Amino acid sequence: MKNIKYFFQFFLIIILFLVFKILGFKISSHVGGKLFEMIGPLFRSNKLIHSNIKKAIIGSSIKEIDRITKLMWNSYGRIFAEYMFIKNLRKSKFNSVIKVEGQEILDDIKKNDKQVVFISGHFSNFELMAMHLDKTGIKLAAIYRPLNNIFLNRIMEKIRKKYICKNQIKKGIGGLKKLISLKKNNYSTALMIDQRVSEGIKSNFFNHQASTTTIPAQLIKKFRIPIVPIYIERNNDINFKITINKPIIFSDELSIQDITDRLNRILEKMIIHKPEQWIWSHNRWK
Repeated sequence: MKNIKYFFQFFLIIILFLVFKILGFKISSHVGGKLFEMIGPLFRSNKLIHSNIKKAIIGSSIKEIDRITKLMWNSYGRIFAEYMFIKNLRKSKFNSVIKVEGQEILDDIKKNDKQVVFISGHFSNFELMAMHLDKTGIKLAAIYRPLNNIFLNRIMEKIRKKYICKNQIKKGIGGLKKLISLKKNNYSTALMIDQRVSEGIKSNFFNHQASTTTIPAQLIKKFRIPIVPIYIERNNDINFKITINKPIIFSDELSIQDITDRLNRILEKMIIHKPEQWIWSHNRWK
């Protein structure tokens, strides 16, 4: 029964992608945003989004929560519509401006074949971050969680491997083994740390305990490599800014818990910068 549901979802998405292809990049981004503004409140997750914002941003008025939620759905819709144009974005065929602050940090990592762990969250068009790292020439492995929809996941995996980052590592034991193998060849790692994971540890996130991945902390402890926080924001329409922060070296004396807690503080600052551009629909504090 689930597969039938997933197939119809897949079929609908393919039709929308074809429509977006006809409309073109800029119009599709705008239409996708407006479409999700309208249908987003109909989803069950809309209630969870309100709850998450209220829990994280203490003292937010109902009006402010509604504003963030509306703009988040707009951002979500734009990301969805822009996926059809990942190939073109990779080849810089559009007039969209992707400005990068801290490019010299990436150039240094590549030039000196340094190994780091890039961390971020699901902000704006988040796929553009890994794509830019890969385009820079950094040896990169990106960790991802497969989509529940098996039909859609096959296509998304092909797109990611071809146009975003060819070394896509599935979360899990098998993926971790492959990641360690790549690490021995001096590969850097990119992963999102903003979602709840069953195999994580409890860490304070916006003053509430949340199950948090320990993969970055484990890599830091095992390979003694720095963390590089990376962030993307949409400034307007189809203009983006990627910020590469300076590498952070953690003391060997810090525990897995200590490092994980500190990474959550970094993530919180990213979210608060432009809360409407973070995807709030994940059940982070379950």
